[in-house]
Amino acid sequence: MADPDRIVALARDWIGTPYVHQASAKGAGADCLGLIRGIWCVLYGAEPEAPPPYTPDWGEFGADEPLLSGALRHLRPVAQDAPLAGADVLLFRMRAGAVAKHLGIVSETGRAPRFVHAYTHHGVIESPLTTPWQSRIAARFRFP
Repeated sequence: MADPDRIVALARDWIGTPYVHQASAKGAGADCLGLIRGIWCVLYGAEPEAPPPYTPDWGEFGADEPLLSGALRHLRPVAQDAPLAGADVLLFRMRAGAVAKHLGIVSETGRAPRFVHAYTHHGVIESPLTTPWQSRIAARFRFP
């Protein structure tokens, strides 16, 4: 299993990277999947698979769960009742019943949990993992 402290440090190193849809280049541009892909490449040398092209509104229509399916292929699922841990990969549903379409990495646990994610119009940032964000978590994973 990858070292959680190293994963958190890698994620924080991406902070300030501009938001660029479908990109995965630290300092130049990334979306939420690109952040995870970039960290994977540092840890394992190459991506496990090339992501298909996707539009910014790809999760608004249909019932497919491409991020969930991809995470299940390459990451280790975490039980829902397991405590939050640093470096957990979070998969979010941005609204109830919608396709899970946002990713982040837990950077702090405890009384004031935080996560690193790439967010439209903000780039890669570290945000408080507030109750509204926590209520959107569809699944959690860990890097193998």
